Amino acid sequence: MTSMAGVLYPVLILGALGLAFGAMLAFASIKFFVKTDERVSRIREILPGANCGGCGYPGCDGYADGIVNGGAKTNLCAAGGAALASGIAEIMGVESEASVPVRAFLKCAGAPERSKRTAIYEGILDCRSAAVVPGGSPNACPFGCIGLGTCVKVCVFGAMSIVGGLASADPAKCIGCGTCVAICPKSVLALIPRASNVQVACNSNWRGPDVKRACSVGCIGCGICARACPEGAITVERNLASVDASKCVNCGACVAKCPTKSIGYVVPSQEEIRASA
Repeated sequence: MTSMAGVLYPVLILGALGLAFGAMLAFASIKFFVKTDERVSRIREILPGANCGGCGYPGCDGYADGIVNGGAKTNLCAAGGAALASGIAEIMGVESEASVPVRAFLKCAGAPERSKRTAIYEGILDCRSAAVVPGGSPNACPFGCIGLGTCVKVCVFGAMSIVGGLASADPAKCIGCGTCVAICPKSVLALIPRASNVQVACNSNWRGPDVKRACSVGCIGCGICARACPEGAITVERNLASVDASKCVNCGACVAKCPTKSIGYVVPSQEEIRASA
């Protein structure tokens, strides 16, 4: 009997404790239950599922929750575009927010034959790793594209590639999520409106003589483009010209006047196409 009691009592005590803890957990699950807003799941169902992070949230689940519970805008999903933004707005019962379609653009035209390489880099094939070498780049110009393809690896849409030593975004595939822009250690990638066709392909803030020593197609900050622009769409700050896409009409007056050809058409003009034919 003593032997049986020695086994039975611990079993009964453990069983009682199990029942007590189970009851406590059941009570807590009811007491602290947080009801999920059904709009989160409805929005998640219509999101594309790319999980690219371009919206600024950790994937589509995070964005859906951010819209309903965090006040996120309805038009942050570049992959879904205006149609998706309209669908989200309808679920939320708000007016659809307008968005400007954008695409990635490389602010550099310094391919190896145009811009000097001052070092042979043999480290990890990642632009972020190469950016920490002395001088900030294996290139003579520390502001330009390193060309090791980190942007290619993170683009889930297959829009990025390395062409002639430089990053290149395919306008037909790029949805403007901005993942490549965020990861580039040189900030040489930017998002521009899809309607914008004239941009400065340079990222350097060096003075003209220094730019010329490093790259034959770099912006020298001369201001000729700004004076030639009939719309006042071009300004020069810190030795670098920039185009205000909201004012630019893609007339090409600046392209014709630029002495280094650092400013040009993102997509070739009809004149350029005919000239190369």
